[in-house]
Amino acid sequence: MTDFPALLQPDRGQDAHLIHMLTAKGFEKWLKAQPERARAAVAAAQFKPKEGGFVILPGDKAADWSVAVGMPETRGPWDLAGAAAKLPEGVYRLAGDEPGTAALGWLLAQHRFDRYKHEADPIPQRVLLSGEPARIEETIRLADAVALVRDLVDTPAADMGPAELQAEVEAVAKSCGGKVTLTKGDALAKAYPMIAAVGRAATHARAPRLIEMEWGDPAHPRIAIIGKGVCFDSGGLDIKPASGMLLMKKDMGGAAHALALARLIMLSRLKLRLHLLIPAVENAVSAEAFRPGDILRSRAGFSVEIGNTDAEGRLVLGDAITRAGEEKPELILDFATLTGAARVALGPDLPALFVNDDALAGDLLAAAERSNDPLWRLPLWKPYLDMLKSEAADINNAGSGGFAGAVTAALFLEKFVPAGMAWAHLDTFAWMPAAKPGRPKGGEALGLRAAWEMVRTRFG
Repeated sequence: MTDFPALLQPDRGQDAHLIHMLTAKGFEKWLKAQPERARAAVAAAQFKPKEGGFVILPGDKAADWSVAVGMPETRGPWDLAGAAAKLPEGVYRLAGDEPGTAALGWLLAQHRFDRYKHEADPIPQRVLLSGEPARIEETIRLADAVALVRDLVDTPAADMGPAELQAEVEAVAKSCGGKVTLTKGDALAKAYPMIAAVGRAATHARAPRLIEMEWGDPAHPRIAIIGKGVCFDSGGLDIKPASGMLLMKKDMGGAAHALALARLIMLSRLKLRLHLLIPAVENAVSAEAFRPGDILRSRAGFSVEIGNTDAEGRLVLGDAITRAGEEKPELILDFATLTGAARVALGPDLPALFVNDDALAGDLLAAAERSNDPLWRLPLWKPYLDMLKSEAADINNAGSGGFAGAVTAALFLEKFVPAGMAWAHLDTFAWMPAAKPGRPKGGEALGLRAAWEMVRTRFG
């Protein structure tokens, strides 16, 4: 993990290079107030106060240089990220301001996934000073959470199977005082038949399992956080084309989000009784694979006909949601890289949000706006349940007709939520297809900060 505490430190008056954060509105006034040498540097670099741009300004002495950074009129977490990835090594302080949320982008711009690099590119240490000591620890925790999601998603499936995902949960539990319970083998097949069916084609070393972690005082409000842990998705017997498998190491991105959120809750010592559930499987192909047309009995008791083995995520989540509901939590929140339909509708940046409670939906959308981590609510349109009808079972796992794939997937999940229980489902991509300031191409936390802001506000 990146040493984020070394990169965001309390401002105790140390020597530092000043950063001038400039928008188009105030640029000309600022420029007129600068000495001639600074104006000459701006002109020579053809610097304009556009987001991500910066120019180094000379000072009285060689070591006295400062930086002008362009940014949008509205402040956000990525304002300093472009500069943080390119500035020379050194210590920096904002001129007449505090980093605020931009400190997060400063940290994450310096995070790298270099586990498999023979010679990792050296990263200059760029330190930002903050006069907001109360926010430093919180920002570092959030950066660590995002980095955890990125690292887990970026790890190839060969090194991030169900057992390795279990080890990650156990490491977090050990560091935070959580208790892990594991269900696998015959016990899994009996208690969680859909999880077992999806994962039974995998080798013994990659056997399916339900990973649970509990933390906190039982007297405090209980919440359940669930993450889809499909460590690799071949599609099963309804096998994906080669191009469709290239990114399937990220199909455990929901589990990565859930674990990162659980870690934030525990490290922040929220007064909650936390229940984390990760159904960890590999959807493989073998003679043991579950088949199109099979009918599975769910933990909830009703039967599910398999219309498509590539709609496996909703199956493992269904059993996990049922287990979570048995403990009567105040809230169930699940993360999943569930449907391509959500990406067709909303693209890679916007997780699709499905919520059965309008107050909870309002809280999540408000939290998304405050944290600059967007969500977009889609409807749980009940008439579309007709698309999941089965002639032979209580429900089919795949919608007919090819319409509303994200909606029908969410409706399938809702069937496992106890009546009257607040539930939210985030269908997230967990991936950046192209790099942006502070967000390299690869695994990404999308919806994590919004969910954390909602939980922190509701229960903090």
